[in-house]
Formats: sequence, structure tokens, C-alpha cells
Amino acid sequence: MAGRNFLFVPGPTNVPDRVLRAMVVPQEDHRSPKFGELGLACINGLKKIFKTEAGTPFIFPASGTGCWEAALANCLNPGDKVLIARFGQFSHLWADMAARLGFQVEILETPWGEGAPIERYRAALAADTTHSIKAVLATQNETATGVNSNIPALRAAIDSVKHPALLMVDSVSALASVDFRMDEWGVDVCVSGSQKGLMMPAGLGITCVSAKALELAKTSTSPRCYFDYGDMVRNNATGYFPYTPSIPLLYGLKEAIAMLLEEGLENVFARHAYLAAGVRAAVLEGWGLKLCATEPQWYSDTVSAIMVPEGFDAAKVIARAYSQYNTSLGAGLSKVAGKVFRIGHLGDSNVVMCLAAVAAAEIAMIDVGIPVTPGSGVAAASTYYRTHSPEAA
Repeated sequence: MAGRNFLFVPGPTNVPDRVLRAMVVPQEDHRSPKFGELGLACINGLKKIFKTEAGTPFIFPASGTGCWEAALANCLNPGDKVLIARFGQFSHLWADMAARLGFQVEILETPWGEGAPIERYRAALAADTTHSIKAVLATQNETATGVNSNIPALRAAIDSVKHPALLMVDSVSALASVDFRMDEWGVDVCVSGSQKGLMMPAGLGITCVSAKALELAKTSTSPRCYFDYGDMVRNNATGYFPYTPSIPLLYGLKEAIAMLLEEGLENVFARHAYLAAGVRAAVLEGWGLKLCATEPQWYSDTVSAIMVPEGFDAAKVIARAYSQYNTSLGAGLSKVAGKVFRIGHLGDSNVVMCLAAVAAAEIAMIDVGIPVTPGSGVAAASTYYRTHSPEAA
């Protein structure tokens, strides 16, 4: 099919040309006297992305899932209890991993379409008078349902009952797209990946670890090797890695961080909020459909999960958009499979790109019989974009 594929899944996201060019490099000796400069540039740049002075970023040749495992295996002991709310596919998978690794998992079942239930977290921690819960796990942005959660409120809930549990946050589809403040929010481990807001190909697990969590990792007896924080600390001190890193991806990461900082993180966040609001205008005002996120407080600025009307199959919308219009939309996962399709509006994205996503989704829905008015979504989104502007904090 002529033309480029239009990629509007919530990861992997579009990779800017600057980053693509930065990755076209010859291979080099990752033990050379000069290579450490690249490693340190990436690590120090990530400190700015995480908004941390005290935290320690790590770059694993993995994905966010690998960093989930690293967080659990480094900071906890076998049989420790963790507390997690399950309100989407990725919070479910993190809980499942914890159970499979042999940890006790206390799950706060939450409707898919809502975010982290702060008061239920608070109540569970208040009831844990023996402090058997060693870590609180939370997903900042649930990619499967387009739901954003209030991480500062969760930290406040933990502090309000004076519970010593670690706070571990999945920010895979939030970091570098919506605000995240490692130090200010008291996060002990943040987990992310290269393929979303960082505008990179998949392949790098990006994480940041507090001093408290690193100290606990020194005495943890949970088995680990590839994901051992200690090995990373020793090697990263001079910009090197315990094993062979992906050299092109590191060059790409350095360039992606430079682009984000040139734009300014607050401007990046404002841009994402602006683009997301236009897509939501198309869904709610133009098409008259519903989002999976049940209330505005949960709306994600990186991905919108759109509910198709009863009796229709969202998978057919996705298939039609791909086969006929060369456009990739995100699929519904697990409980929402066939009920939603997703538009990712994060990373290297702008107004016209989002309008293209809306247009492709609109005509694909019409093709499969969903009763939306031609042009309605595009009109609503374009009206929003023309009458508003991004407002950096």
C-alpha cells in the first residue's frame, strides 16, 4: 500500500527522524575508554526525565516488564506481601508476575475504567498493623483502558497511616508524556520503557530507584542475576554496563532525551494534554461514544480507549482501519477485548497526526456499520484544536 503506515497504538510510538538518524551508527567497543561518556549522558539525562536528584536510573536491555521483575526481585524477600489494585491488563500482569515469583499478592479488585482506589489502598495499609505489606504497586497510566491515576495522592495515603511499604509505580505509558516526580512524590521504584513517551523503539527497560530501595536491595535474598541492581550500580558509576548494551538504542535514547529537554518537559506535558483533549472531543462530542475511562478524573493524556456501541466488534474497526486505510489502532485487551479500540496520542505527535487518527477511526467505524456521522469526529477535534492552545505550567 502506498504511503507510510499511520501508527496510533499506545506503544511502540512514532520515532522522530532525529532519533532514527542518531541510531544509524557503526558498532563500537562497549569497553573502550570513551564509551562510558555515552552511558553517563543517558543516565544523567534520565535523572531530568524522572525529576530526581536522589534516585538512580538504570537502563536494562529489556522492556518495562523486565523492570517490573527487577523491582520485585531486588527490593523484596521471598514470600513478602505486596498490595496492588487491578484495574486493567497491565496492573493485572504485574500482579500475576508477583504471584509467579512467589510473593504474596493482596489485590484490590477495581472496575476497569477507574484508576487507583486511593481510599481502599489507605484502608488496607491502615489495617496492616504488623506491616506485613512490604510494597505498594500502582500503575500510573493503565494503557489498556486509557486511565490515569493520582500517584501523589497514593503517596499521601501511605504517609497518612505511617506505613513503611515501598511505593513502586508503573509509568510505562506516562513517563515523558505526563508529569512524573520521583523525589517529590516519594516513589521508590519507577518502571518504564523506551517505546512510548521516550519516542524510541522497544528494547530498553528504563527504571529509577530510590536510595531506600537500593539499600533494601543490598540485603534482599530473592534470586536475581541479569536484573541485579548491585551489578548495575557498580558498572554504571563510570557509564558502563554489566553486559553488552544496545549501542544504537543508547545513541537514540541520548537524542530523544535531548529533544524532550529542548521542548521543555512542561511543554511536552501541555502538548499531550492538548492533543488528548482534541481526541476526546471527537469521541464524546463528535461521535457520541463513550470512553472506557468512566470519569474525567481518570482520563489519560496518552491513550484513549473508545467503547464501541453494544452489538459491534471493536476488532473489526481495527482490522478495517489497518487493511483499508493503512492505519494501526490499538486493540482491546482481556476484559475489554472487542469492546474498545484505542488511539495512542503520545510521544512524537501533533495536531494533524491526531486528526488523521480520528479520520481513520471514523471511516473504519462507518465501514463496519457503527452509526457515526461522517466528519463529526474530525469536526469536533478540529474545533477544539482551533479554539484552544497548549498551556505549559
